[in-house]
Amino acid sequence: MSLNKSYLDQFIRTTEFAAYGASSFIGKGDKNAADKGAVDKMRNELNKIDMEGTVVIGEGEMDKAPMLFIGEKVGTKKGSQLDIALDPLEGTNFTAKNLPGAFSVLVVAEKGNLLSAPDTYMEKIVIGSNLPDNLLDLDNSVETNINLLSKAKKKPISELNACVLNRPRHKEIIDTLNKLKVKINYITDGDIAGAMSVLGENPKNDIYLGTGGGPEGVITAGALSCFGGQIQGRLVLDKKEITRAKKLGIKDLNKKYNLIDMVKGDVIFCATGVTNGDLVKGILVTEETFEVNTLVLHKSQNIKKIITNTYNR
Repeated sequence: MSLNKSYLDQFIRTTEFAAYGASSFIGKGDKNAADKGAVDKMRNELNKIDMEGTVVIGEGEMDKAPMLFIGEKVGTKKGSQLDIALDPLEGTNFTAKNLPGAFSVLVVAEKGNLLSAPDTYMEKIVIGSNLPDNLLDLDNSVETNINLLSKAKKKPISELNACVLNRPRHKEIIDTLNKLKVKINYITDGDIAGAMSVLGENPKNDIYLGTGGGPEGVITAGALSCFGGQIQGRLVLDKKEITRAKKLGIKDLNKKYNLIDMVKGDVIFCATGVTNGDLVKGILVTEETFEVNTLVLHKSQNIKKIITNTYNR
């Protein structure tokens, strides 16, 4: 089944108002206030939509944020049963410090079609479209995966670009990529935008790899589903997180999740810029209006576009 087209504009408005909610705090040094600004506006817009919505990917507990928490019910309680994965403000630090790459994002699917991933780390490999199914595997060495990708893309290894989150835990990956002479584009934060940099006709990167957030993995999968990209992820769990994962219904703690395990069926994806970034331009606020740019994807309608909207304040 397809998601009703009438929902699209309402979900676009939801991320756009969340971005506006965060915008008052750009450069103010208070990431929690920025997050709360985005959360309050996003919740307010979600509750206007005629749906029985359930948040299956919610606010990160690590941020001690004013949550739109996992399991929270949103909408008017009339209409379709929908699952929502969201991050009202991806890049709380970017917003607080007025750095590029902050945005508001959500993914919507029919009930039962999104993985409810706990707020834990996830090992990930992400690649773009038009490649053989299940090309890469987390249990392969980095060298094996790079060789497979090079052959599939008919591209010399030295011409491949890899996106890696710049963290000490990725030293082994980075050392191998350097040895292979793969060009590395480092990111400091912003797991979703980094993983999505493999998408499109002329992507900035050929592969995203490393360990980032589990919830961000599912949100990324929503976008990949619309583009025909690939992801494989595996949760990284300590004792406390194992308990949380089991409560969310995860039985196989070592499971390798492919795209179809994270997202099924029709998908709506919206990401609205707060500060300028590779994904979308940031918000422009004047005395009377605010202008926002949103990346909009709707799988069944084959919509992939960036739109600009202006609202009165």
